[in-house]
Amino acid sequence: MAGISGLERARAEGWADEEIVKRVLDGDGGLFELLMRRHNQSVYRATRSILRDDSECEEVMQETYVRAFEHLAQFEGRAQFSTWLTRIAVNESLKRLAARGKLDPLDLEHYEGEEGAKPMFHSELPTPESSAANSELRSLLEQAVLSLPLAYRTVIVLRDVEEMSTADTAEALSISDANVKVRLHRAHELLRREIFARAGSSSSQAFEFQAPRCDRVVRQVFERLELS
Repeated sequence: MAGISGLERARAEGWADEEIVKRVLDGDGGLFELLMRRHNQSVYRATRSILRDDSECEEVMQETYVRAFEHLAQFEGRAQFSTWLTRIAVNESLKRLAARGKLDPLDLEHYEGEEGAKPMFHSELPTPESSAANSELRSLLEQAVLSLPLAYRTVIVLRDVEEMSTADTAEALSISDANVKVRLHRAHELLRREIFARAGSSSSQAFEFQAPRCDRVVRQVFERLELS
């Protein structure tokens, strides 16, 4: 079964994901191309944020789409299709890290499944490249923190940098525990904005998945599913 034509794509563009899923399950497998193209950017970003190795992203993305296609009947619409797909991408990315022994236990805490204990995987030793990147990031973070208003800067340094408790921070600054929490929350918001501002307008273009790569992933997934 071939992918959809330009005319078919234009006709289907207005359909919700759920409608496309239904039609794919009814036998129109070519429409799966539209789902891939529609969500390639978000799947790439989710995969890239975990793997950090761009060379592996396309392989994991292909695996994500193959798994999604094979288990499409399990999509029940209780969450958005994009959420369901992203969850598969996250799981496939974590599986890849685990297979290489590069999954840090602290990373796994945020993605732990509902069953079983967390396996312990070691982290790689830092490379010169990663050390340089960390140094640049640390410099960016320091500059961003120093740009915050004094009330927020002190709270974030005491709580996040010095790792003082809320009570100790409140005591040191002669403010209430509640005030520390409010200021810390506000400081995090300001810090995020400042970092993105310093990164420039290109921040919104980060982790782009360009058209040639999109075409390649779609083609390779279709070949694996024998839909071409």
